[in-house]
Amino acid sequence: MKRGFTLIELLVVIVLLGFLATLITGNFVTSLKKGRDAKRKADLEQITRALEMYYEDNKAYPGTVSFGGQLCAPGADGCSTKIYMQKVPKDPLGTNYGYENSTGNYYRLNACLENKLQILPYISTQVAGFSCNNPCRNPTDTADVTSCIWGVTSSNATP
Repeated sequence: MKRGFTLIELLVVIVLLGFLATLITGNFVTSLKKGRDAKRKADLEQITRALEMYYEDNKAYPGTVSFGGQLCAPGADGCSTKIYMQKVPKDPLGTNYGYENSTGNYYRLNACLENKLQILPYISTQVAGFSCNNPCRNPTDTADVTSCIWGVTSSNATP
């Protein structure tokens, strides 16, 4: 009598291993999304602190923010000796965060979240010049994009 596994037993084991692998992979992808979203929120808080320090010294918020570059006070050589942030972070997927400031009196800073279960809408209209596209939604989707924005504003910004 030969000892070994039958074809049916091997197929059952392979199916069970495939099922378990699918469950583990799904949880892993969700964890990656949550991790990137946490980084986005932390980045916005760091940028907010730097913008508030900038405002204290200059009595206005910067007109633009160079994501991936420095946040510093203007000077004759482009930047003064006062650097508020050595490197302004970008989104974990490499895109810029949204930044709006037309008058210097306020700012709005925005990011797209991937995990839609943790989204809290904070403004009723889309910020000019900032579109919430991949990974928040399919670019061909015409649904309201404000549902995928996470943002922070200065205390004097109007909705």
